Amino acid sequence: MATLAAIWKRGSSLAAVGERGGICESDPYALRGLPNDGVYFYSKKIDNSRLIRQADPNANEECWSAVGAGALLLMLGVSIVVPHVALVRTGYQLEAAKAERQTLLDQRRELEVREAGLLSPGRLNDIAKERNLSSPLSSQIVHLDGQNPQGNLASNQTPTVPGGR
Repeated sequence: MATLAAIWKRGSSLAAVGERGGICESDPYALRGLPNDGVYFYSKKIDNSRLIRQADPNANEECWSAVGAGALLLMLGVSIVVPHVALVRTGYQLEAAKAERQTLLDQRRELEVREAGLLSPGRLNDIAKERNLSSPLSSQIVHLDGQNPQGNLASNQTPTVPGGR
C-alpha cells in the first residue's frame, strides 16, 4: 500500500523532470521531491486470539500493595481535610452564636426600656387615679424585718381594707 504523497508525486514528477534531471523551465513553481518519498509502508494484520496469557504470580501482591497505598493516601487526605472542615464549621457556629448574642442583647435592652416605661412613677400614678386607688393608711402597712418573736406578721394578720371588704 503506497502513501498518498508517492501516488500524487508519481504523475507530476515525471512531467516536471527534464532530460537533464532538473526542473523544467516550463514549470517554475514545481516543488522538488520530499525526503523518503520512495519508502512504502505496509500493514499486516496479526491474529493473537490463539495466545493464552500466563498468570503473573507477583501481580496479586502488586495489586494489594497498590490498594493498600491508595487506602493509606486516602486516610492521610481525610486526616488533613477533616480538621480543616471542622474548623470552618466551628467558625460559622461561633459567628452564629455571636449574632444570636447580639440579638438577645438588643431584645434585653428593648425590654428594659419597656419595663422602665411601665414602672415609671408618673404612669403608675395615672393608673392609680383611673382605678381610684389611694395611698395606704399607717395601720395597713406591715414591715417585715424579721425581728418579730411571733413569726412573720404578714402571714399572721389580715390587713384591714377600708370599705369593709
